[in-house]
Amino acid sequence: MQLRSTHSQYQTQSPMTSAHIAQTMTLLYMTSTELLQTIDRELSQNPALELINERRCPMCGRRLPPEGPCSICSQPKTMDPDETIVFVSPRDDFYTFSASASTSIEDYPEDPFSSANLDLSSYVLRQVAPVLELDEREIAAMILTNLDEDGFLNINIVEICRYHHVPPSKVEKVLSKIQHCDPIGVASRNVKEALLVQLDHLAETGTVPEFAKQVISEDFKLLSRHHYSELAKKYRTTLYEMQSLASFISDNLNPFPARANWGTFRNPSDNKPDVFNQPDVLIYYLNNKPGNPLVIEIIMPSRGFLRINPLFKQAIKEQTGENQEEWKKDIGKASLLIKCIQQRNNTMQQLMSRLVAIQKPFIMQGETFLEPLTRAQIAAELDVHESTISRAVANKTVQLPNKRIIPMAMFFDRSLAVRTVLKEIIANEPHPLNDTELQEQLENQGISVARRTVAKYRAMEGILPAHLRRNEKFATL
Repeated sequence: MQLRSTHSQYQTQSPMTSAHIAQTMTLLYMTSTELLQTIDRELSQNPALELINERRCPMCGRRLPPEGPCSICSQPKTMDPDETIVFVSPRDDFYTFSASASTSIEDYPEDPFSSANLDLSSYVLRQVAPVLELDEREIAAMILTNLDEDGFLNINIVEICRYHHVPPSKVEKVLSKIQHCDPIGVASRNVKEALLVQLDHLAETGTVPEFAKQVISEDFKLLSRHHYSELAKKYRTTLYEMQSLASFISDNLNPFPARANWGTFRNPSDNKPDVFNQPDVLIYYLNNKPGNPLVIEIIMPSRGFLRINPLFKQAIKEQTGENQEEWKKDIGKASLLIKCIQQRNNTMQQLMSRLVAIQKPFIMQGETFLEPLTRAQIAAELDVHESTISRAVANKTVQLPNKRIIPMAMFFDRSLAVRTVLKEIIANEPHPLNDTELQEQLENQGISVARRTVAKYRAMEGILPAHLRRNEKFATL
């Protein structure tokens, strides 16, 4: 795979000092938001540092148009789809957290762009708050405070209507908004409704198998009992097609929306999702056309560019004694910050180039194609210390071509591909397999994991133990 990374003409080839290394490592650990806060703080404290309100490419220094990346650094040399374009771009238009006219600042967390580990109700509230009308908020609050451990609504709609003196249509409208938050299907009243909500959501962005909605709506018990022959006969299709439909449902829908990330009361999960609203890196197809080369855009969260204030630099000549020494320190700090930001950008370019080269199948095709990868491997390839990679990855997020925002650490998640295979095995099991049998099935596919690890991964995916899967999986119907 060909990789192209344009490098700044300003980068230095001289050895870095201890102060340079220390500050570069500190900046490397920061997210885009934290970097912006650091720049703002330095600008307010250091008179030698100046931000010119003019968009320049952090790579080559060229002036940029009001919108969009550098026309030079962001262009491919060829239209070879294996070529990957990597560049740093100054932009603040990815701050996309929107609100309705009726929303006040008190309704949002202090930092809407940071990641936060939340309980289910709070996690959903953060998503739905911007789209709620003023008179819908109390209804939403009542719904979200009446979710059970599986994410189902455990209060009757009629009770909500009576309490708030509103018609059922009003409650249903709010409920629909909540059900389309992540996890899709949350606040459904039973398994069937949760699956139908998820199916409708999938249909908006892709294709779903024929009969899927009808089978779930009308013949869910037959489906849950694996009576595929009977279903095939009823819908006048082949056994293979019906088994494929069942596999699609198992692979793409979750009967218990909250379990994958929040577990159950008895078996809580540590896999609660972080909330990400702002990516540090964007990955997309050139001109947004699948088949074109992938573009890796590393966000520089400032539309201007930093430099040493020329007037301050000139005025230092007129200073003497302690004043001159103090001013020289200010210039030194400003110069160091600029160099360290450039070094941070260079490191992020090199890291993302290798990650995309290795994990391109995962980026384009999904979780099954995630390659086993460690930070130590990447560090060895880039000839840097493993701690440098750890700092560069920590707390960063990446937006994939399908607009999904993931932690950068997911590129190193060794369990993701195994969990995907495990789901496929369970989806096609002739009878409920226990964890030991699942372990053996994984071994047959060349995946060696302990039985307790199988149990952990199964729980992370919201899948019941074998003795419950046959009779209790759909007991909430």
